[in-house]
Parts: sequence; structure tokens; C-alpha cells
Amino acid sequence: MEFVHPDFPRISADPEICFGKPRIKGTRMPVSSILSYLASGMTVEEFLKDFDWLTREDVLEAMAFAAVMMQDKYIPLEKAS
Repeated sequence: MEFVHPDFPRISADPEICFGKPRIKGTRMPVSSILSYLASGMTVEEFLKDFDWLTREDVLEAMAFAAVMMQDKYIPLEKAS
């Protein structure tokens, strides 16, 4: 059963696909993979050239979804030496 976030219609999750991770609806591209590619230094344009079946709107919505999901998260970090 596919679940779609009401504020992010391009993002869906299904326990039977990608281990239930949030992904671009209708694909097997997890939001986390998009973020990893961009964090590695790939530009949105480079990413879209490699994954031409995705759109700029897909990528932007994945980033917005991730930002909202992290908004109220607290991750304790060790104090730097």
C-alpha cells in the first residue's frame, strides 16, 4: 500500500518498495539517495542528466521534504576538541 505525504505529493512510501523509505512517487529513487548525490557535490543539473526520468520539481520536493522531516529533530553531537 502506497502512502503519499499530503504536503509533498511527489513523495511516497510503500513498505514493499525500497524498504518503505520515502521516495519519488512512481519510482525506486529514495529521497536519501537524491540527498547523497547532491551532498557529494553533484549539481542538480548533473543529477538530472544522469537520472533524466526525474524532474527538477522531484529533486526540489525531495529536498523540501527532507528539510521538514529534520526540522524538529535533535541529534546529540559530541563536543569538538
